[in-house]
Amino acid sequence: MVKERKLTGWHAMAIFGGCFAVIISVNLVLAYSAVKTFPGLETKNSYVASQSFDERREVQETLGWEVYAEARGGLLILSIKDSQGRPVQAGTLDAILGRATHVQDDRSPDFAFDGRAYVARETLSPGNWNIRMKATSLDGKPFEQRVVLHVES
Repeated sequence: MVKERKLTGWHAMAIFGGCFAVIISVNLVLAYSAVKTFPGLETKNSYVASQSFDERREVQETLGWEVYAEARGGLLILSIKDSQGRPVQAGTLDAILGRATHVQDDRSPDFAFDGRAYVARETLSPGNWNIRMKATSLDGKPFEQRVVLHVES
């Protein structure tokens, strides 16, 4: 003979509490992972940075530069072209290459202009990379851009 089991209030409360415990545990693990992998702030004071944003954008747009990046054969190629599609040699170029999710792999490639593009020796593992570049034109106008680079396996 099989004994009949009843669902009591205590059983319902235990099931209900167990479900909430699982949900809260998963949320805590995801929140911890998100904070642990956050690379940091883009700017120390966003309000101050916003005060000159429009002016900086207008100056940058007058240059008409388009920037593309690719990784090929152990080389990182950063191509800057003007509005007519001609290669641009910047007055200065500083760039930081890194992952979007953490700063562990950040490094500064040693770019050299070859007449068509800026080239640096870099062996990149597959995945998404960011190039945070700051450049100036030959007449001193500033240019900043984050270039997204996807490296295939």
